[in-house]
Amino acid sequence: MAVVISIDAGTTGVRAFAVDEHGAPCGLRTREISQYFPRPGWVEHDADEIWSTTQAVLHDLLADLDGPSVAAIGIANQRETIVAWSRTTGRPLARAIVWQDRRTSARCDDLIADGLEPLIRSRTGLVLDPYFSATKIEWLLRNTEVGANRDALFGTIDSWLLWNLTGGTAASGAVHATDASNASRTMLFDIRAGEWEHELCERFGVALHQLPRVTASIGTIARTAPGLTVAAGIPISGVLGDQQAALLGQACLEPGMAKNTYGTGSFVLCNVGDRCPDAVDGLLTTVAWQIGSTRTYAYEGAIFVTGAALQWLRDGLGMITRADEIGPLAASCAGTDGVYFVPALTGLGSPWWDSHARGMVIGITRGTTRAHLARATLEAIAFQTRDVVDLMCRASGTPLRELRVDGGAAVIDLLLEMQADQLGVAVVRATTSESTALGAAFAAGIGAGVWNTGDIAANWSADRRFEPRADRRSEADRTHAQWLRAVDRARDWDQ
Repeated sequence: MAVVISIDAGTTGVRAFAVDEHGAPCGLRTREISQYFPRPGWVEHDADEIWSTTQAVLHDLLADLDGPSVAAIGIANQRETIVAWSRTTGRPLARAIVWQDRRTSARCDDLIADGLEPLIRSRTGLVLDPYFSATKIEWLLRNTEVGANRDALFGTIDSWLLWNLTGGTAASGAVHATDASNASRTMLFDIRAGEWEHELCERFGVALHQLPRVTASIGTIARTAPGLTVAAGIPISGVLGDQQAALLGQACLEPGMAKNTYGTGSFVLCNVGDRCPDAVDGLLTTVAWQIGSTRTYAYEGAIFVTGAALQWLRDGLGMITRADEIGPLAASCAGTDGVYFVPALTGLGSPWWDSHARGMVIGITRGTTRAHLARATLEAIAFQTRDVVDLMCRASGTPLRELRVDGGAAVIDLLLEMQADQLGVAVVRATTSESTALGAAFAAGIGAGVWNTGDIAANWSADRRFEPRADRRSEADRTHAQWLRAVDRARDWDQ
C-alpha cells in the first residue's frame, strides 16, 4: 500500500496522519508537547522536543501501517512561532517563541508610534502585532545569545522540521526553506512580490542569509535524509501553515469559500483568488498557498483564544476535568443568565487587534454557576467568529453562503448551533475532523503527482449541516450586542 503522510505540528501537540492513494484517511498518531510560561504573557516551546515528538509519532504511525510505501510527506505547522538554531550544530539557540507570546507588545506600540504600520500593512497584509514573527526575531537578537551568534538561522516550525528531515546540519546538506504561506506570517514578506522585504528585514535587524529560502507550497521542496524513521529520498512536496492547510483540506478552492478551525485559537479564512486584495482594517491578507509561481490569497480573521479558553477552564480553574465535558455542562442550562466571557487571555485578535485587552467575565450574580460560565465560553467562540465573518462580508461585498468548520471544538453540536444562529447561514462540519493534516497530505500528494486539485473537491464530504433557526434571530442579535459591550470594557485594560 502506498500512502501520503502529513506532519501536523500544532501548538499543543504533533500529529502524524496517513492518507491512502484514494484520498481516504488510514492512520493517525498524536502526542502532546510541553508548554512553557516563564513570565506573564510569555509562551515558549522546546524545539528539540517538537522534533523528537515528530519522530515518535512518525514511528508509531508507520508501525500501525506495517511498513507501507510512502509516496510523499507534507507539513502543516503552527504559524508565526519562531525557532533560532545553529547552522553548524543544528541545535536550538533558545526556546521557540510561540505565536501566542506577547512579550513584544510594548515594542509594537513604539513601532506603531514611529509610523511603521502603514508599510507593514501595504507590503505584508498584516498588522503590527506581537502575534507575528518579526518582533520575536528582533527580541531574540537583542536579548539572548542568538544576537552574538553569526551562525544563527531563523525559521518557523515548518523550516525547523524541513531542516531536521533533510539532515539537521549544514554539513549534511540540510535544507533551510519555508513556503510562501508561512513566510507571509512573519511580517517580513512582501506578499505581492513574493520575496523577503528588504526594508523591513533591515528595520528588525534580520540578515537575509539568516532567513529561509521561500518556495512554492506545493511541489517537491526537498527529500528526506538517511537515518530517519522514514526512508531516505521521500519527497517533501507540500508545506503549508496550519490554517492554510485546513482551507485546502476543507476544499475551499474557489473565491468566496470560507472555513473556520476551532483550535487553540480560531482562524476564519476566506479564499479571495489569485489577485491580492487591498488591506482591510481588522482583517489580515495572507498567502493561502502557492503552486508554481501562482499565489492564491485569503482574507483571515485570527482569534487568539477559543479552545485555549476550554483548556483554561480545565487546567486553570479546575472547573472541568476533561475538555469533552464542556458541551454537556453548557447544555445543562438554557442560557447564561446575562453572563459574558471575553477570553482575551492573550489580548484580542481580529477584528480588534488589541494586545492590551485582558480577559473578563461580566454579569455574574449570586445565582451564577459553572454551567453558566461553560455556556458563556461557547457563546464567546461563536460571537468572536461572527465579528470576523461580518467584517469579511462587508469587505468583500459578498454574503457568506456557508461556513465549513473543523478542529477540536467542532465536535460540540451546541457550539455549532450557536454559530449558525449568530451567522444566519449554515455551518457545515466536515466528515474528516483532521482538516489541517488532510490539507497538508493533499498538498504533498498534489506536489508529488499522486492527485490533482479536482480530487480534493471530490473527496470532501459533510458530516452534518447546522442551519440557523429563524426564531432565534432577534435573540442572537440581542446577545451579540451585549457581547460587544463586554468587549468594549475589556479593551486597553493593561494600558
